[in-house]
Amino acid sequence: MTAEPIGAVDSTKVPRFAGPGTFARIPDVGAVGDFDIAILGVPFDGGTSYRPGARFGPMAVRQAARNLRAGFHVDLGVAPLKQVQVVDAGDVPCSPYSIDDAVDQIAAHATEVLGGSDRRIVAIGGDHTIALPMLRAVTREHGPVALVHFDAHLDTWDTYFNAPVTHGTIFRRAFEEGLLVEDHSMHLGIRGPIYDQIDLDDDKSFGFRTIRANDLDVIGIEGAVDAVRQRVGDAPVYVSVDIDVLDPAFAPGTGTPESGGLTSRELLRLLRNLNGLNIVGADVVEVSPAYDHAEITSVAAATVVFDLVTLMVNGRGVAG
Repeated sequence: MTAEPIGAVDSTKVPRFAGPGTFARIPDVGAVGDFDIAILGVPFDGGTSYRPGARFGPMAVRQAARNLRAGFHVDLGVAPLKQVQVVDAGDVPCSPYSIDDAVDQIAAHATEVLGGSDRRIVAIGGDHTIALPMLRAVTREHGPVALVHFDAHLDTWDTYFNAPVTHGTIFRRAFEEGLLVEDHSMHLGIRGPIYDQIDLDDDKSFGFRTIRANDLDVIGIEGAVDAVRQRVGDAPVYVSVDIDVLDPAFAPGTGTPESGGLTSRELLRLLRNLNGLNIVGADVVEVSPAYDHAEITSVAAATVVFDLVTLMVNGRGVAG
């Protein structure tokens, strides 16, 4: 961007509980001539298999983002909203009834937002189904990506009740469609029971490496970060954060909670230590506010979104 970026509303002049309802009160996409990074709401949860309600996630995360002091990111050492133009691109208008229609609508809308340029995008879900159309849109602009996937679940199952696209199948579909750089992707935070050993075998055959939640007790945050960096290499990166990677104590408001997850601090340390990677797209999904308490889950998700934007600014390819 050559023009001076328009940042968030000044919290010293307008209290954080007032002002526009955009994420962290940044400009709406219609208020600027051009932008570098877009935050896009994707209110779809038609692919969920247990507790619904993530369609209300974008609204809840935006509300929780009012709490952010989105000026200077102390840990990452940058004022991201002063370096590049970040906008709230609103919500994707997608069908609540047809998964196929919604996936096509999400991909088309995200592609339009990316605009055939070197823009970056962070999606707020919605259930994890939205990651597939987001990957389709991002790879049209940036080519196949290395996936860094934070989740309690692998999400590489084949079908669920004969449905090939659900929140638990998207990364098998992404692999089959050639959206992922082969042998460069990784799951982090996986835990809980599975249907059968074949689930793990299939996942390995798709070229994923897995760091389970309890592996962090052995290798620590630094070991996990080193493994991710070696795995990703120089490939462009897509980061997908299912909020259920956090233990239910830190993210009760989600559709498929699993005991034994990461703390909020562990997740943020993992993310912030990925500083410098070329993150071209990301999503934060599965916030289901009806099950939340005192915005615990939404605040965590809003913080992750802001971290992802900051990481994009610090990474390669986004010029201030």
